[in-house]
Amino acid sequence: MPSQPLSIFAVDSVAVEIYADKPTLSRAAADFVAEHIRAAITERGSSRVIFATGASQYDFLDALCASPGIDWSLVTAFHLDEYVGIAADHPASFRRYLQERLFSRLPFGAVHLLQGDAPDPVAECRRYAALLAESPIDVACVGIGENGHLAFNDPPADFATSAGVHIVQLDEACRRQQVGEGHFPSLADVPPQALSMTVPAILEAKVIACVVPDARKAAAVQCTLAGRIDPACPASALRTHTHCHLYLDSASAGLLKGHAQ
Repeated sequence: MPSQPLSIFAVDSVAVEIYADKPTLSRAAADFVAEHIRAAITERGSSRVIFATGASQYDFLDALCASPGIDWSLVTAFHLDEYVGIAADHPASFRRYLQERLFSRLPFGAVHLLQGDAPDPVAECRRYAALLAESPIDVACVGIGENGHLAFNDPPADFATSAGVHIVQLDEACRRQQVGEGHFPSLADVPPQALSMTVPAILEAKVIACVVPDARKAAAVQCTLAGRIDPACPASALRTHTHCHLYLDSASAGLLKGHAQ
């Protein structure tokens, strides 16, 4: 029997579930995502899913790989972002991350990857945006950065762009998070730019599952749920989506008044 959340509530249209720890919230999120993948396959014969990366997603991806009853050959995978100038075999590459933690473990029907080292990054943005636009995205699996970013849309994020994928400048807080998570040895090693799905493009997904464990994300969770919907806190845009579920643990929910466990 799945573990019950410590607390369930809603902020605007976001359904928030708080669990005791990271493994428990990850299993709950994986069950939710798997349910929607299976439903899309039943309804339409296929499913299109976007995956996030980062240390916060490790347990979630492990749990999703163990989810039963999914014909992964009918699933097309995308991801949110990639550093500009990073090769696919670089230790910090998100293509490498997903290949090792997800794509090598499951027989996806198709995997579309953002080429951070493409010779023309602007053309690469257009190419990937066109792939995303071919058909609706069933589920977007996302996280929230320590600075409140969504994908690599650091504050202030562009909530109004018509682009599906764009080139972004990474702010210092974001780059320090990459060092803190062990992806790069020093701040100077973190690329200053990335290719990223835009906030409006992410919000086009039919369903969003946002997995945000750990105390280091507590301030970002607070600004997402307790402040205004504002480009200064990019993840606050999730509150405008009609089917977004946010999965927290006690640590990441620690600054939510009346809800911390």
